[in-house]
Amino acid sequence: MLAVLFDFSGTLFRAESTESWLRAVLDETGLPLEEGELLGLARALDEAGALPGGSPPTRLPEEAADTWEIRDSSPELHRAAYTALSRQVALPDPALHDALYDRHMTPDAWAPYPDAAEVLRALRGRGIGVGVVSNIGWDLRPVFRAHGLDAYVDAYVLSYEHGAQKPDPRLFETACAALGAAPRDVLMVGDNRRADGGAAALGCAVHFVDPLPVTERPDALRPVLDLVGGAV
Repeated sequence: MLAVLFDFSGTLFRAESTESWLRAVLDETGLPLEEGELLGLARALDEAGALPGGSPPTRLPEEAADTWEIRDSSPELHRAAYTALSRQVALPDPALHDALYDRHMTPDAWAPYPDAAEVLRALRGRGIGVGVVSNIGWDLRPVFRAHGLDAYVDAYVLSYEHGAQKPDPRLFETACAALGAAPRDVLMVGDNRRADGGAAALGCAVHFVDPLPVTERPDALRPVLDLVGGAV
């Protein structure tokens, strides 16, 4: 393999828990809640699928249906889709819906998987190009920079910057071209079989990981090093 493409959420990074997400915003806004109420709201937000990168919605409200499938094609649609989900939950201040959305775009809201740095560093050491291909409505580069992983990424291909979403093969084609590698020499690593599996249509090899919490997935990325050849 000459290059490896990675998905972002659920593959290299994982979003914080819904409880942590809500707690951080309440702390920032100085709006105290009793612990029982906070935990109840966190559960409701989780069921609503309001946290990008968190649990999917258990029910898609009518007002979000039109934007949900294309939410990652622009920042406006992404915000509209997720705040529509959070507004299914009655929060103590309506301004919290936008504050929650803003929080999820910060580096503090994301943690790299324990083996992410090791694997990216090893790929760089072998001269293998690395790209990030993500369905997303905002710029994730600051997250990589804050966690010290940006130095190992050669190209970012983000859906909102191209007006297309995985599994559209154009995104993978753009990433391969940016890395100067033919698709047959590229491995795509992701957690979504439909979206990330779209790379196979170009001839890329594909490898899947489970989007578990970071504490439950210590080394799922390490097999990538065997797939591209050589030892750790």
